[in-house]
Amino acid sequence: MNTEILIIDDEDEMRAALTETLMRSGYSVHTASNGIEGIELFNRQSFGMVITDVKMPKVSGLQVLKEIKRVSPQTPVVMITAYGTIDNAVEAMREGAFDYILKPFSADVLDNVVERAIQSKKQIGCQPSAIVPSAIPGQALQPPAVSLIVTDNPSMKKVIDMALNVAYSSSTILIQGESGTGKEMLAKYIHQSSNRKDKPFVAVNCAALPKDLLESELFGHEKGSFTGALNRKIGKFELANQGTILLDEISEMDMSLQAKLLRVLQEREVDRVGGREPVRIDVRVIATTNRNLREAIDKGTFREDLYFRLNVIPLTVPPLRERKDDIPLLIDYFIKKHGSKNKKSITGISKDALSVLKDAHWRGNVRELENVIERAVLLCRGNEITTEYLFLEKTAEVQKPSVKAGMTVRDMERQLIFNTLEDVGGNRTKAAELLGLSIRTLRNKLNEYEKEEGL
Repeated sequence: MNTEILIIDDEDEMRAALTETLMRSGYSVHTASNGIEGIELFNRQSFGMVITDVKMPKVSGLQVLKEIKRVSPQTPVVMITAYGTIDNAVEAMREGAFDYILKPFSADVLDNVVERAIQSKKQIGCQPSAIVPSAIPGQALQPPAVSLIVTDNPSMKKVIDMALNVAYSSSTILIQGESGTGKEMLAKYIHQSSNRKDKPFVAVNCAALPKDLLESELFGHEKGSFTGALNRKIGKFELANQGTILLDEISEMDMSLQAKLLRVLQEREVDRVGGREPVRIDVRVIATTNRNLREAIDKGTFREDLYFRLNVIPLTVPPLRERKDDIPLLIDYFIKKHGSKNKKSITGISKDALSVLKDAHWRGNVRELENVIERAVLLCRGNEITTEYLFLEKTAEVQKPSVKAGMTVRDMERQLIFNTLEDVGGNRTKAAELLGLSIRTLRNKLNEYEKEEGL
């Protein structure tokens, strides 16, 4: 296996430090002081991997990455970046970079990333890249042994295509979307499409446990480390070693735990509660949230440095109301799923019932739609679901502005703003976007309404 590494960096001190660290670890190192020199050297000689700075004069690290991937798609490329160029690093991950290292970093972090990159190339070997098709119109997308994602929506297909493109990297992924949109299913899809698919997939709900219990759940504890710790407990990160860990609803994690999680992501090791030495891990981290983390950062409830570390590959799952073309597909899938499970011979749904479901708002998204169909399947006495078997929650019903004679334009504007805020769960940024207003204008209007009510 080729363990020769090419380092491309315009800073003399950084090149020297990287070279010393890697040579001490037994690697053969070659260096280039700029992107042009690095590309020329790569074209003349074979390398096991490349490490390049993101920000360089003349030819950037991103341009270097694109050229290397064009010539040798299987060669792992690791990017070095600072907070000021984090967006470039994110773009690099989309272009196929193996991972990125955030300055400043320790020798252990560098060694760990390089070891994983070399191992990943061993696993890929000389096999040709697999071509995975996008979702076929009118069909469920299902690569071999991968969870079903039922869609015919262009926006959702883009999300899936991007998920497949990054599945074989070890990069951290942040999946955003409203509750019930299928974030956990997408996380499983990524895991099952990766080279970690035969290793554990471990999910942790960060909102379900208090801080003290969550710390022990994530990182484990030693016997006697606190009252009630009768035995050693292996944490979820260790259980997920060589596989994937899903941190569900990451926005609910306590700030003190966020600091510890940041260290885990940077150092690739965990400290058990009461433990004496850290435990090395190799885990792919996927986090999900139904909240706006930027707003949480502004409020001081979420660490900005952790956000940058999590948001390497951002994926946003659209709500069901923005992919209504998927509703008939999902209905058909859920009828078959729950009909088979409950031994009911239901062939379909009436036009009127389908129309009602397509016009519904679906605050609870796909999860709510499935609940409605499962209930209808259980209640249905014939072979077709009709409107009499549909029981929708108020939040799912079609919401139309109530305009009455005598209302002023200002009253209508006020009602529209409050209806929109309710539709997006109070997310002011999203509401402003839908209303075509700046967030500042929306805040000013809400402040005016509060003053009028004497609040």
